[in-house]
Amino acid sequence: MDIADVAKRTGVPASTLRYYAKTGLLESLSSPGQRRRFSADVADRLALIALGQAAGFSLSEVRAMLVDLQVDREMLRAKANDIDAQVKRLQAMSKGLRHAAACPEEDHLACSTFQRLMKAAAAGVRVRERGSNN
Repeated sequence: MDIADVAKRTGVPASTLRYYAKTGLLESLSSPGQRRRFSADVADRLALIALGQAAGFSLSEVRAMLVDLQVDREMLRAKANDIDAQVKRLQAMSKGLRHAAACPEEDHLACSTFQRLMKAAAAGVRVRERGSNN
């Protein structure tokens, strides 16, 4: 399939298709210097790339998982666990914010629930900062 056809059918810009081909996410069937052509399964591969990105994987992680279209199941489990942890943190934050919005205390700093929310948020920031420094 010609690059223009792929772009038209999938909605993925030709520039993105060229980038994906350059980085090894897609394989171009044409010789260098010729108009890029892709195999018929390119739409499926693009859908897998989009799914990986939506799940929070980097393009290099997606590329590693898509070697011979064999998805690394452990990598998927680890990402699912990360997402579950993030959901729990966001739910706790939402609950705390709702409490703060309805809190009868005139000064939020006098509210013990709001104090716990601030401490939890500060601890979470420190944990994430330590994790990103590794």
